[in-house]
Amino acid sequence: MLGLLESIAIVVRETAFRSNKDPLATENLDLMDADRGSIVTADDGVPLAVREVGPTDAELTVIFVHGYCLRTSSWHFQRRALEQQWGSTVRMVFYDQRGHGRSGVPSPDSCTIGQLGLDLDAVIRSVVPKGRIVLVGHSMGGMSILSMARQRSDVLRQRVIGAALISTTAAGLAQSGVGRSLQNPAVDAFRLAVRTSPGFVQFGRGAVRALISPILRAASYGTRVSPRLVAFSQSMIDDTSVVTIVNFLETLELHDESEALVEFENIPVSVVCGDEDWIIPFASSEALAQALPRSEMVRVRQGGHLVQLEFPEQVNGAILRLVARASEAASKKRRWGVV
Repeated sequence: MLGLLESIAIVVRETAFRSNKDPLATENLDLMDADRGSIVTADDGVPLAVREVGPTDAELTVIFVHGYCLRTSSWHFQRRALEQQWGSTVRMVFYDQRGHGRSGVPSPDSCTIGQLGLDLDAVIRSVVPKGRIVLVGHSMGGMSILSMARQRSDVLRQRVIGAALISTTAAGLAQSGVGRSLQNPAVDAFRLAVRTSPGFVQFGRGAVRALISPILRAASYGTRVSPRLVAFSQSMIDDTSVVTIVNFLETLELHDESEALVEFENIPVSVVCGDEDWIIPFASSEALAQALPRSEMVRVRQGGHLVQLEFPEQVNGAILRLVARASEAASKKRRWGVV
């Protein structure tokens, strides 16, 4: 049986479609463009575009890390709803991963999950130098969080009180989900062309779109959603440089951040995944949750890969519960003199 929130969301959506009304017709999807902006320079010099909302002196900051071929605006519904919920008590920080959105163009060799973990650390050092932190990552953003935890375990232990891992996995993408779809001779040939002849990229733009964009587009949603939302998410994919798309393929297929899971054993974690997600199959999220003793597993019925856009109420609820659990646990530790 569908959960109550999922049922309500689907009924409202279908009612709107039957009346030929787009439920997002008047939604301001450019909301985040008006938020405070800054640039953080990664350790290798790549500029990372940052947006934030909420007081800079807040005791708690929630950092959102987006996924492959997306950008900060993929968190639109979380930014809107959670600001209303938290008001002036929590700061939210969003940033574009290297090669995505408004951030700078990286070298091919730096397009790795390992480097993305270091980028997250650079954002923390620059924008959130003190206070408690909750990390929220979607897909490649979740992998970035695990990577940061492995490489900077001191930051995780001293500063991070909770983490949400949405539609993500610690390892094994090459063996399941989208990894199998990308095991394609044409994709392999395009990877080689990008690395050996950058000029070929513009010539082959149509080819890479034809190979990869349909995979990402088809996996985005598990239910019928607003046409405007489809166009919104597709624009993020289309605006992502072909070079970025190709250069991150290998690390997505081969990454393994399983060693980082031990770092999350003592903090609350929320693992969220749609059960119609075939980029990160639900079984992968179940395995992730089973490896994390203090995790809440949130199964979003009929949700696709972009579950934070498709079923924002469920994702927002999971984040709110996580922050409440994490804040309570951190306060108890402080009272007990643990931290």
